[in-house]
Amino acid sequence: MTWQINVFGVRHLSPMGAWQLRRYLDRVRPEVVLIEGLTDAAGLIPDITRPQTRPPIAILAYTDSQPIRTLVYPLASYSPEYQALLWAKENGAEVDFIDLPSDIFLGLQEQEAEIRRGAGVGAGEHAEGEADQSAADNPAARETRRSLYERVAALAGEDDYDTYWERNYEHNDSDDGYRRASYEFGVALRELEEDLPRWRAENIVREAFMRRRIAETIAAGTKPEKIVAVVGAFHASVLSGDLPAMTDSELKKLRRRPSKLTLMPYSYFKLSSQSGYGAGNQAPHYFELLWRALQSHDLPALPMHYLTLVARNLREAGTHRSTAEVIEGVRLARTLSAMKNGIAPTLADLRDAAVTLIGQGELSNIREALARVDIGTAIGTLPQGVSQTSIQADFERELSRLKLVKYRTTVRQDVSLDLRENRRVKGEEAAFLDLHRSSFFHRLRVLEIGFASPARVKQQSANWAEVWQVQWTPESEIALVEAVLLGETVELATAFKFNQQLEKCHSIDAAAALVKDACQCGLLQSMEAARARLQALSAVSTEFVAIARATYQLSLVAQYGDVRRFDPTPLLPLIEALFVQGSLALFAAAACANSAAKEMLVAVDELNRVGLQFHDRVDEALWLRTLQQLADADDRNAVLSGYACGILLERGLIPSEALAREVSRRISPGVPADLGAGWFEGLAQRNRYGLLARQSLWQQLAEYISSLDEEQFRRALVFLRRAFGCFSPQEKRQITENLAEHWGLQVDGASELMELPLSEQEEQKLQDLNEFDFGDL
Repeated sequence: MTWQINVFGVRHLSPMGAWQLRRYLDRVRPEVVLIEGLTDAAGLIPDITRPQTRPPIAILAYTDSQPIRTLVYPLASYSPEYQALLWAKENGAEVDFIDLPSDIFLGLQEQEAEIRRGAGVGAGEHAEGEADQSAADNPAARETRRSLYERVAALAGEDDYDTYWERNYEHNDSDDGYRRASYEFGVALRELEEDLPRWRAENIVREAFMRRRIAETIAAGTKPEKIVAVVGAFHASVLSGDLPAMTDSELKKLRRRPSKLTLMPYSYFKLSSQSGYGAGNQAPHYFELLWRALQSHDLPALPMHYLTLVARNLREAGTHRSTAEVIEGVRLARTLSAMKNGIAPTLADLRDAAVTLIGQGELSNIREALARVDIGTAIGTLPQGVSQTSIQADFERELSRLKLVKYRTTVRQDVSLDLRENRRVKGEEAAFLDLHRSSFFHRLRVLEIGFASPARVKQQSANWAEVWQVQWTPESEIALVEAVLLGETVELATAFKFNQQLEKCHSIDAAAALVKDACQCGLLQSMEAARARLQALSAVSTEFVAIARATYQLSLVAQYGDVRRFDPTPLLPLIEALFVQGSLALFAAAACANSAAKEMLVAVDELNRVGLQFHDRVDEALWLRTLQQLADADDRNAVLSGYACGILLERGLIPSEALAREVSRRISPGVPADLGAGWFEGLAQRNRYGLLARQSLWQQLAEYISSLDEEQFRRALVFLRRAFGCFSPQEKRQITENLAEHWGLQVDGASELMELPLSEQEEQKLQDLNEFDFGDL
């Protein structure tokens, strides 16, 4: 059957396209509006067009089984598709989506991934390398490798495709000018398109399916002239009955992945990060300003409005900018546009004018203000419960219950929590609000939903204090939807993920980390399951680092106790047993290379902390005997021996005379330089204030260094430089003063010498040291 319908080709996020489309629909008055979009998403149209729905929003399709694949279809207020949906609702016309259903799109996506994997990485890399070399040698080859849209922009004399499109299409408000121009542009693209055959094949499949859907609409009784199709300009010229529609047999052959659909809020920031024709734009807020100007029939005022907003943002940030600079900026932008034969200034013209006049020639002066005006912080909203999965609905309920709704923005904010009971409020829910917030945030962390993440703090907080950084992003919404495969609510999904992790857990420290995570998530049943798994693994574990880490993790959990409202008593016997295991395993593990010593140092410190915290429960005497044995040993790692000596000194278990003898024994000319300096490196990592106060120690170190020949000195320097590298400037100054007294120098003079700039010769020596290869040591 031959038919011809009304087709309006658009760019998918085009204010002028949306504005002229509505005028076109008013003139044609179609009975049916067909839109390029997932055909199985038609059931979401009533929710999309609700008065309470505020774009940007997106249709999200996702597979209902692992591995999860997703497909996002964003809509802004100025999307032609969104305005077509609104027009149809306002004018009583039927409306439908006509692109491939989501299960086929996701099936094609998976098929594409399999094709890439099957291509072979080695062969692909070789071919790519050859192509890169060809492009480097041949300017014509370089031109071919540029995208089609980049080449179109270059031929038009523009720096980028977005500027080309805006100057030639977004400012063309002549009657029906946009539709005609975009149609011809789509025809030209099809003639020039040289992308991969697979990409061409996907378009052919999609277009055949769209023709099938149009034919079905006509067969249902709608006259072709009463139909308007709103599609990307690339497809506009092939939606006619002159070309074949997809047959039933062809449709059955297409690969599918069972899928589900939902609506989600979207953000302008996410739109700005997308790229490619029709997929997004770099300045979504600017195009919203353009859309508002079109609606108010005041497009010539857009440059003034844009530059005024830039100046206003600078003023709010404390930088004054005058009205005169804005006026001159508008004049400059219009001049730049006229030089390109433009109807009005483009965003590129406005940015150049803003940098020149308002930024006084420096982009850095107004970079942040431009980002706010170009991109914006807008985030869409949906009515409560609209087209949500069960876990999305639970997430919304939790935000409301925990009074976190105000944090659901694209602006990152810090949330400080005090997990202790708030006795100044009534009701248990209010008294433990921050504790429930903490459990919720930790559950999202375990599910890898990036709404909340622990903030880094310079000093370790008390166990009742937490700081989180909270920011909503479309990625976090997608991760939330994907988590529905694990459970119907955030709590159930987190518990299910814990069970998955426990099944894969084969190390004692990983099991202890799960105990801690379950505790922080407020999942006591999961915590008990992880504790049981840890106890089973502890019976066969002999690795010191894993045992120490597990013991320390459990000690942290036990500290939570009253704060997180659980009884830590069942954990205490396990902490005691693991502490004994670690104490017994340390000495044998200390016979390690320097490469392993760094991890060992952390483990020794962690187990020592447990000994201090639970001194009344653990076998601390065994631990101290092991440390003494390690401190006295000559056949263990020298850094670890020094570190054990430092811990004993810190605890007041080594008298000054004994320390002096040990220092004399360890750093003497008869001891290999790397062993002596390595021992001192370990010692220097504990109780620095106590070391700085011992003048005799620095005298012995100075004499030891003086006794080394050049080769020994170079070997010792590796460890000594590392040892002193962690000292603060003030501590280094005190060491200098100690050595000055030993050498008979004036303390002030030595400090002044330390502050003098290095000579060229000293700089060169330091550079040589940085580049020296100590691998042979």
